[in-house]
Amino acid sequence: MNSPNTPQVVVVTGAGAGLGRAIVQSFARRGAHIGLVSRGQERLEDARREVESLGGKALVLPGDVADPQTLETAAAATEQTFGPIDVWVNDAMTTVFSPVHEMTPEDYKRVTEVTYLGFVYGTLAALKRMRQRDRGTIVQVGSALAYRSIPLQSAYCAAKHAMVGFTDSLRSELIHDGSHVRVTVVQMPAMNTPQFSWCKSNMQRKAQPVPPIFQPEVCAEAVYWAAHQHHREVFVGWPTVQAIWGFLDHYLARMAWDGQMLDAAHDPNQPIDLYEPVPGHQGAHGAFDNRSRTSSWEVQLTTRASWVATAGSALAGLAVRALTERGGHSRSNGHVAHRGSSDQASGFVPAQHVPADR
Repeated sequence: MNSPNTPQVVVVTGAGAGLGRAIVQSFARRGAHIGLVSRGQERLEDARREVESLGGKALVLPGDVADPQTLETAAAATEQTFGPIDVWVNDAMTTVFSPVHEMTPEDYKRVTEVTYLGFVYGTLAALKRMRQRDRGTIVQVGSALAYRSIPLQSAYCAAKHAMVGFTDSLRSELIHDGSHVRVTVVQMPAMNTPQFSWCKSNMQRKAQPVPPIFQPEVCAEAVYWAAHQHHREVFVGWPTVQAIWGFLDHYLARMAWDGQMLDAAHDPNQPIDLYEPVPGHQGAHGAFDNRSRTSSWEVQLTTRASWVATAGSALAGLAVRALTERGGHSRSNGHVAHRGSSDQASGFVPAQHVPADR
C-alpha cells in the first residue's frame, strides 16, 4: 500500500491520445508518476508536459505494444525511474471498419496483435513484478463489444472477446494462488476519441462512435476508480449494459451498421494509424465534442454505491463457500470468500457474472 505522501507509480499503454491520454490526465491530477507507452513520440512528449503541469511526473516510453519487448522495457524503465509499479493500465487499441469479406489476413493479424496480444504482453510485464511483491493492480480497458459483437468491427470485437477470456483465466489463477495482485476490466461505451479520424476504413461513409457518445474523461475517471476498488468488472454507462445484456444479433444487424457511419463520404486520403502512428499532436478528444456527454449518472451511482456491491459480493462468497463445504467439495481454503468483491461485476445493475453465452 502507498502511504498518503507516496505517489502512485502507474504505466498506461496507448497513452498518447484518446482514452489513454484522458486516463493519464486522471492519474496525473492525483500526483502519480506515470510511464507513458505509445508509438507517437510527439504525442507522448505532449502528454509528459501535460502530466507535469497537472502535478505528476512522467516518463516517455515510445514503442509498439505488439512487440512484447516494448512492454518489458517500459516496465523495467518505469521501475528504475519511479520505483515499483502500483497500477498497470492496458488501453492501446486499433481497429478496422470493414465487412468481413473485405478484410485482409494482415489487417486481422495487426488488430489482434495490438488490441489483444498487446494486453497479454502488458499483463505479463506487470505480473512479472507484481507477483513477487504480492501486490499491484492491472486494469484492462474493455468494451461493450467484448460481449456483444457488432457488424463492421469483427477484428476489434474478436480481440476484445479474447481479452476477456484471457483475463478471466488469469483472475482464476490469482484466486487459486491466494495472490493479492488484482485484475479488473472496465467495459466502455462509445467515446469521443480521435480513432475515428485515423482508423482504417473500407466503408464509403465516415466512421463514428455509435451514439450515445461519452467524453473520454468520464471513462477515465471510471478507470481511476476501478484501479482502487475490488471489482472484477465495471460497466461504464447504461449503453454498455444494454449492449452486453439486451442487444440481439438481428437488432444489431439493423441498427449498428448505419449507426457507425455518418451521412458524409469517407475521405480516401485520411491518415491511417493501423501500421504506423499518425504524425502530429493529438489530445484525448475526437471530432464529436458537440454530441458527447460530459457526465454519466450511472458511473456516479456505481462509484458511490461501491459499499453495496462490496457487501453483496461478500455475502455471495460466504454462500458459495457454505454450499461447497456442505457438498464436501470445498478446496479453495476460503479464497472465494476472502477475495470478496474482486470476483464480482460492478455497475448499477446487480453484481453478477455475465452469462457464458454472451
